[in-house]
Amino acid sequence: MTPIGVERMGDQADTLRDRDVLRLENLDTDLLPPEAALRTTERAVRDDDANSYLPFLGHDRLRAAATALVERNGHLDAGHYDWRRQCFISAGGLSGVLNTLLALLEPGDEVVLTSPTYVGLINRVRLAGAVPRFIRLVPTAGGWRLDRESVASAVSERTRAFLMMSPSMPTGAVLDRDEWQLVCEYCVASNSWMIHDSAMERIVFGDAPRLQPLHFPGMAERTVTVGAASKEYRMIGWRVGWIVCPMAAAEAISRVAIGNVVCPVGIAQQAVADAIGAPDDGIASCTAQWSARHDAIVAGLRTRYDVVPAHGGWSLLVDMRRQAVSGAEASRRLLAHGVAATSMENWGLPDTEHYLRLVFANEPLDRLAELPRRFDAAFADRPVGR
Repeated sequence: MTPIGVERMGDQADTLRDRDVLRLENLDTDLLPPEAALRTTERAVRDDDANSYLPFLGHDRLRAAATALVERNGHLDAGHYDWRRQCFISAGGLSGVLNTLLALLEPGDEVVLTSPTYVGLINRVRLAGAVPRFIRLVPTAGGWRLDRESVASAVSERTRAFLMMSPSMPTGAVLDRDEWQLVCEYCVASNSWMIHDSAMERIVFGDAPRLQPLHFPGMAERTVTVGAASKEYRMIGWRVGWIVCPMAAAEAISRVAIGNVVCPVGIAQQAVADAIGAPDDGIASCTAQWSARHDAIVAGLRTRYDVVPAHGGWSLLVDMRRQAVSGAEASRRLLAHGVAATSMENWGLPDTEHYLRLVFANEPLDRLAELPRRFDAAFADRPVGR
């Protein structure tokens, strides 16, 4: 288990007590949740039904809504899943990921992830007693692409699961059809589970493909979808996620779900159900704003720094090797010039130490306009340019 880095940088930035600091270190957002969800939350704090351990596996209305959402996004027929038996509400998406890993893996099993990827996912694989194996994401001028040869080398006779996310975090990588097809073929051939972290699947920019494992042959019977209200619905503090799974995984996941967290947050669940069912959930309009912020960062930095564009999500990476500094040193220098950003050591294979993450979900365009000047001040003694 390794530090994620965000907790340390967040604490350092908080200690400064300086509102001028650009907060690019943590996956927060300043864009509000759906209005219906806010109103329902206000009512729930005085609702006795919300102040209960029961039902342990989540409120029925939310389970039905989350199941229908997974069916729509996965291009499955309505009723493909029985929400009463195949959907479980979790205390956020990462709780759902851990519950799934604990339920489906034995010590020593191997789980395939991309690199770079969120170190919190890697740590949960280890916490479940399993071993992470990595498929490389390769940076290009147009964004990240899957290293096809590394897929084969990541899979072995001990592979039991793939843990995939698209858009990925922290890269913002969006897999295209050929990349998803290759990954799914190896998943089927190795008779593995696919754990699909769908937290950002609709936060996709421009004409990037909107694909996920349920769209591919042979995947419905092996895909466990873990979703969350935190990113798409901007409901981070509500701590509500969901697991929708094949029947073969349901009993084990339900037992772990009760044994791990007991029950999700009662006062939050009806609000999330309303967010899922809202006529205007705000995802499209918020994605347009996040895309504009991403584009502003890329335009402001790309002539002097090796910015790898994202195709979705809330963050992008900067390769600091041209400046001859590690991601950790870049993070330290930038904080001295009013930019809080997290370095990427431990977020996959050893070469992730060269990267710095910039989260663009929590700062408006007018404040992001300051970023190029602060970068230049932080690296005035370092090589710049192409």
